Amino acid sequence: MYNTMMRGGNRHLRRMMDKMGLDMNEIHNVKKVVITTDKKEIIINNPSVTEMKAKNNSIFQIVATDLEEKELETPTFSSEDIMIVCQQAHVNEDKAISALTESKGDLAQAILLLTTK
Repeated sequence: MYNTMMRGGNRHLRRMMDKMGLDMNEIHNVKKVVITTDKKEIIINNPSVTEMKAKNNSIFQIVATDLEEKELETPTFSSEDIMIVCQQAHVNEDKAISALTESKGDLAQAILLLTTK
């Protein structure tokens, strides 16, 4: 199949994609693509972006020449603060840390967030 694709070139590839129900379009004038994870942010400036649509799904191909990675600040809370939130809101450590993160370290607000939901 690979050899056939290479011999047939772009026209053959287009036919194969049409048979599979894929529609491929380049997205023009994209300034920036940002991918955010829990620990870092990947910033791609002036990428080449192609969208492949198939029924209810889209696949994006991003080609980067200018890539920058930033580590995100992960807040740290004392074990005492986490324990207080756990005890007062009757939750596990993960939920306490999540609430402390959302409330930017404010103990009272974190407890309220967990007890009023």
